[in-house]
Parts: sequence; structure tokens; C-alpha cells
Amino acid sequence: MKDLNMVFLMGNLTRDPELRYTPNGQAVANFTIATNRRWTDNDGQQKDAAEFTDVVVWGKIAETVANYLKKGRRIHVIGRLQTRSWEAQDGSKRYKTEVIATDVTFLDKKDADSDFDGVDVEPQEDTSKSKGKNKKEISEEIDIEDIPF
Repeated sequence: MKDLNMVFLMGNLTRDPELRYTPNGQAVANFTIATNRRWTDNDGQQKDAAEFTDVVVWGKIAETVANYLKKGRRIHVIGRLQTRSWEAQDGSKRYKTEVIATDVTFLDKKDADSDFDGVDVEPQEDTSKSKGKNKKEISEEIDIEDIPF
């Protein structure tokens, strides 16, 4: 039986995306999405809660997200969960689970005066850098140690 690691999120950015580049020039951006949920408790009271999820995007998607998205924008993300670990300065082991996005869709207009209707941004292979390489070889070029945060 095959395993499945797929995440679908739709929410609002809590901060502007941060764009960085790895030492080998690979673009990486990170941002946080707030997803809200509302329910009625046993006493009939409406309750609200927000979940905050960290998202990482790589390559051309990272550059596009950093150029067009700002805090408060509504987006849809498809990706997978990944947990990374590191040793903190105090010697303790730290873990962080985040969504590695493979698809980002802008759901709202950039601003009221804009004709921007949202964009589907899908991962595209950059043929100038990866000519002759298959997807597996490209993904293996990204080392977790190259992430600058």
C-alpha cells in the first residue's frame, strides 16, 4: 500500500513572505498561513480558533510568492508535511514541522484598484539550470543544510 503525505490549506498570510537564497543560488521563501475554524460548543456558544502553519516554497514559486504576496492576502497551498530537526545553542534537540508547498494559488485581488485576479502558480522546471536532469536529481540537489534559516 502506498503512503500519502499531502496538505491542502486555504487561509491568509500572517506576514510578508521572506525570500532568501541558498549558497548555490536556489530561491527559498517562507511565510505563515492562518486558517480559521468556527464551531458551536456543548452550551450552544459559537467558538473561533486559528491555526498558524509555516510554509516553505522553493525555486520560481518562491520568487513569485515573494514578489506578489503580502500580509493579509488569501491563498491556497498544496504541499507535503516535513519535519526538520537541529540542535539548539543550549544543546537541546529542536523540531519544526512545516508545509513544503508544491502549488500556490493567489485567491484575492492584489488591491482594490488592481486588475490582478489571482494566479495559479505551479512548479516549473528551469531548463537553463537543470537541462538533462530528471526531477529526482533536481530535488536531491537541495540539501537541508543549505536552508539559511
